Amino acid sequence: MRKPPPGCDPESIVLTFPVAREQAGLRLDRFLQSRIPRISRTRAKAIVKRCAHRADGTKRRASERVKAGETVIIVRPPMNEPPVPKHFGVLYEDETVLVVDKPSGLPMHPTATYHKHTLTWLLYEAYGEDAPQFAHRLDRETSGVVVCGKSLEAEVSLKKAFEDRKTRKRYLAIVRGEVALDEGEIAEPIRGATEGLHVRMEIHPEGNPARTHFRVLERREGASLVSLRPITGRQHQLRVHLAHLGHPILGDKLYGPEGSAPFEEAIDIGLSEALLERLGHPRQALHATELEFPHPATGDFLAVESLLPWDLRRLWAAPAEALAGRAQVSFEALLERPDADGSSVPL
Repeated sequence: MRKPPPGCDPESIVLTFPVAREQAGLRLDRFLQSRIPRISRTRAKAIVKRCAHRADGTKRRASERVKAGETVIIVRPPMNEPPVPKHFGVLYEDETVLVVDKPSGLPMHPTATYHKHTLTWLLYEAYGEDAPQFAHRLDRETSGVVVCGKSLEAEVSLKKAFEDRKTRKRYLAIVRGEVALDEGEIAEPIRGATEGLHVRMEIHPEGNPARTHFRVLERREGASLVSLRPITGRQHQLRVHLAHLGHPILGDKLYGPEGSAPFEEAIDIGLSEALLERLGHPRQALHATELEFPHPATGDFLAVESLLPWDLRRLWAAPAEALAGRAQVSFEALLERPDADGSSVPL
């Protein structure tokens, strides 16, 4: 991120994407596809046509080949963005790695809706042009551990560790119903939904293999606190697997008892009181609590933990209230209250 090139609106948002050695020679649109999560080739071409500039302000073409070491510049017009939490915690930092504690509601990457209201932008404000880059991602509503590389080499090394399944992740979720089994594994293939909303995933025999280990930590008032270890890393894997088990995550707008109806309603009219009553919580009750990964500089494994945030502690204190439609936390409270007290639930 930097000042807009000559000829661009000075209030524009500038995104920068360094080109790694192994990405050299890619078409510009293909390169953007590799750097921006879940965009189509058509969308990447459109972004290049409207937003890709050189440092001197001249436009670029989708067919251009990127070079190792160069920085691709994308210029987005200014816009009004929905409110988000504008804080994050630092769980670990050294010269090579930054591990942050992402709050729920804060998107990681710029999208059509969010630009400056993202973790990407907050890191840029904190670290400048050399802001650390994410090695993986969490959904906007999911809170918890995110690891970043503080150099291109560290970023590539960390991403490879995720691709090669050399990392270990653990999540906590509060789900509907008291799960019968104390422990088990869900092994059901997942693919993108062929009907309905394109953002949904579904269990299907032709999907990609997906495995999730679960362990029930506690049962209370018609709900369960569950520890989850994803063996694979499919999109929405934990949410889809828990819904398939018959115990969807509380507050999940896509995979709860009503399917995707709450998601569509939230998009159309926002999170109304009536919708919050049906959901029981303003966000999906899912938290990335622990991540273990090989350090890019030493190869030694580093384990970092994030405590269960305040809103989920409050939810777990009285899950029956949420299940009965009496949510204990508002969306506005999620925007305003950092989890600064350092307390946690005993696990």
